[in-house]
Amino acid sequence: MGTNGQRLEAASGETTGLKWASDPVVLAVAVSDETTAITTGTAKVTFRMPFAMTVTAVRASLATASTSGTPTFDINEGGSSILGTKLSIDANEKTSTTAASAATITDSALADDAEITIDIDTAGTGAKGAKVYIIGTRA
Repeated sequence: MGTNGQRLEAASGETTGLKWASDPVVLAVAVSDETTAITTGTAKVTFRMPFAMTVTAVRASLATASTSGTPTFDINEGGSSILGTKLSIDANEKTSTTAASAATITDSALADDAEITIDIDTAGTGAKGAKVYIIGTRA
């Protein structure tokens, strides 16, 4: 039996051919504007969680790639990082999905109304249009 907010979906590996699942949620946050090179700093963006969430993945992207250096981002809940390995984008690339070092999540439980901040730990050279994506399900 599912819980509030879940839906029934096909699942060939299940005895009944069905399973209860939660819809994924993606919070997309602009960490900079599209035309100015990013700079390092803490709390470049601050917001409050609109609901409790279990984080399953994180990503970052750039509109303009860094020509050298590895732009690196941190996501914090209440001042403490939720990441073990920080979110990074390799030089000359625009997405973290292909990064040489994948981000790891050490705190996947974000509380409702928790203060979330996003830091830029390393800016790289000429990187612009930074966005961070927090992916998961409502808790």
